[in-house]
Amino acid sequence: MPLDITTFAPALKQYYKRDFVENLVYKNNPFLALVTKDENFVGLNMPIPIIIGNPQARSATFSTAQALSENSRLRAFLLTRNKDYAFASIDNETLEASADAGAFMKAATVEIDGAIQAATRSLATALFRDGSGAIGRINATVAGTTLTLATLVDIVNFEVGMRIQFSSAATSASLRVGGPLVVTAIDRSAGSMTVGANLNTITTLTSQDFINVAGDIEAKVRGLDAWVPSTVTSTAFFGVDRTIDSTRLGGQRIDASLSPIEEGLVDGVSLIEREGGTPSHMFMNFANLSNLRKSLGTKVQYVQAQVEGKAHLSFQGIQIHGNKGPITVLGDQNCPAAVAYALQLDTWALYSLGMAPKILDADGLKMLRENSADSTAVRVGYYGNVGCKAPGWNGRITLAS
Repeated sequence: MPLDITTFAPALKQYYKRDFVENLVYKNNPFLALVTKDENFVGLNMPIPIIIGNPQARSATFSTAQALSENSRLRAFLLTRNKDYAFASIDNETLEASADAGAFMKAATVEIDGAIQAATRSLATALFRDGSGAIGRINATVAGTTLTLATLVDIVNFEVGMRIQFSSAATSASLRVGGPLVVTAIDRSAGSMTVGANLNTITTLTSQDFINVAGDIEAKVRGLDAWVPSTVTSTAFFGVDRTIDSTRLGGQRIDASLSPIEEGLVDGVSLIEREGGTPSHMFMNFANLSNLRKSLGTKVQYVQAQVEGKAHLSFQGIQIHGNKGPITVLGDQNCPAAVAYALQLDTWALYSLGMAPKILDADGLKMLRENSADSTAVRVGYYGNVGCKAPGWNGRITLAS
């Protein structure tokens, strides 16, 4: 009897168990693996209240203190969810030609695992960025079919087959007319890619334009670059004007670009500690981590960062010391160039409706017949966002480029 969706569903459910998906999701994504997961993000939004000032009805003179009416200053970020999707499509001829579940699994898992990985990479990249959807910027070349990135390490964010759009700023109103263009080849050493049409088909495309996956602009989760931005503005962030106290509501900003890397990191951590934070982890890209290791020389100390509840999953890092204790420095391919994020990790969480990402099966069906093709589909996605309950206890450290 040929395998069909109904008879295959139990095999699919058994294979894609939670532990398997977690391992597939978290591998090679340290920040995604280590950040706390709160999978009960129900309701319209989630308030994250923050006390940014204690009552100031105080004075050495009783009557003066009594006359004051300065209460505690509180703000609440009203966290909302963002969505992200990936699809796996499996030809029905392949489905019916498979005599048993094991044979079909070999064909199906290539596509399903790929969809999970695509959603994972999208989430892991977004965790470090500002929610705009931008994953790179172009250099001065805006002609022909070769697109070179302004920052080489951003090439890790791109894949062959990806459909990309361009914008002059990180907003949908600034989206360039034309496209999307399909990535047909990638030279990862050069930080460049080939696209399927001439770049001059995009109206007014210019140097330093932002690059987004089609449909992503202003639609991604708000990651570290949103919670701890390079500049704090009065634009409401989850309903809060952060300029009232740009440190406690928008984190620390430390420029260590002119300092030796180990000194810059220690200075940055010291500033965060001064404001009450106790950084436990630091994330940077692998080029910066290599610079740190070379700078420390024989003084380098290695440490394993264990993922809580996952005895089989850990990441090797370098240990440095702050005034309040050791800090684990980890390389993450998703971290942008020339920046390190020093985090008190217990102030952060990834809030979501269920696991992020996951196979979407609210109706109980992991596979669905496609209406417009002789195939079945598996939908992968998540609904969630990043939250921080104490931004001021975290910081971004600008490093030499």
